[in-house]
Amino acid sequence: MTNSPAPTDTGRTLAIGSSVRAALGGALMGLANLVPGVSGGTMLLAAGVYQRFIDAIADVVRLKPRPSSLVTLALVVGAAGIAIVSLAGPVKTLVIEHRWVMYSVFVGLTLGGVPIVYRLAKPIRPPTVAGAIAGFVGMAALAVVQSRVGAGGGANDSVAFMMLAGLAGASAMILPGVSGGYLLLVLGVYVPILASIDRLKNAASEGDLGAVVGEWDVVVPVGVGVTVGVVGVSQVLRWLLHRHSAPTLGVLLGLLIGAVAGLWPFQASVEPEVGSTLKGQVVTAIETRGDRVGGAERLAITATDEIGVEDWPTAFFAPGAGQIAASLALVGAGFGATFALGLLDRGKPERRTNSTGRDTPASGEDVVA
Repeated sequence: MTNSPAPTDTGRTLAIGSSVRAALGGALMGLANLVPGVSGGTMLLAAGVYQRFIDAIADVVRLKPRPSSLVTLALVVGAAGIAIVSLAGPVKTLVIEHRWVMYSVFVGLTLGGVPIVYRLAKPIRPPTVAGAIAGFVGMAALAVVQSRVGAGGGANDSVAFMMLAGLAGASAMILPGVSGGYLLLVLGVYVPILASIDRLKNAASEGDLGAVVGEWDVVVPVGVGVTVGVVGVSQVLRWLLHRHSAPTLGVLLGLLIGAVAGLWPFQASVEPEVGSTLKGQVVTAIETRGDRVGGAERLAITATDEIGVEDWPTAFFAPGAGQIAASLALVGAGFGATFALGLLDRGKPERRTNSTGRDTPASGEDVVA
């Protein structure tokens, strides 16, 4: 008689592997939500934990959480939170000071997700194509709004608007192919939110309770919006993917491709002139002051506020030949990074169509693996 492998050893190995993938996916999702054009959902998808994450949220919402669901949520959310808090400051600085470089990388990272979602959407049929067209048109329309409003100044920073921004960002965060950071960029609150998170982190590390409380008008409403968005949209998405997967995945594919339209790399922050209006206030002076980490920052002074460069408007500029060549190289590098990550999930079961025309997974698993 041959001895069978101990089930407990196998189960332990699978559990460790699943935990590592959940933590990796969470960290990548957190990083993705700091990067306009990169989808947190796509990162979870590439790490192979997307369906587990959606199902875990559903279990908690139904008040029937399983231990495995709670572990998955803890690992994904915890790793994402650590990535966001620790990297918000550096990413904000890079976007402000090297916008065209970062946007070039963002474009490549975004395009690298196209093969991932395309593979999910196969076989491509008319509903898929129609959904893709609708998604592309919607995202292109957002790009037009961004080009007219700008990625910085003029954003509404009220508590209600910040809650809406958190809701929109979280909704996009869990949709493969849709970037939460991109929507925040279009709404004009991307850099201000990153700046607030970075200030909160610095204040907490210094034990400055007053400064921590001072960030409530950004962190609290955005946090509430994120929570509502993740819970609500995950339920709708789960239903759509199970009942109408072809058009739903088509829309996601269109949104992913259309996101590139709003990430034209060659744009930079524009210093406002004295007498101009910024965030509804008249600029009375432009000053350079030392910041809390020993550097210097440029501020637009108004009668009631000091507005940093993260809230200044942006404008397009004509690139040189060297910048164009470097941008294309960065796009290629970003594409390769996301595409390589997508290879982690090559084992996803193929989809088939049943007699009713509805998509079903080939092995009885969920549509999104």
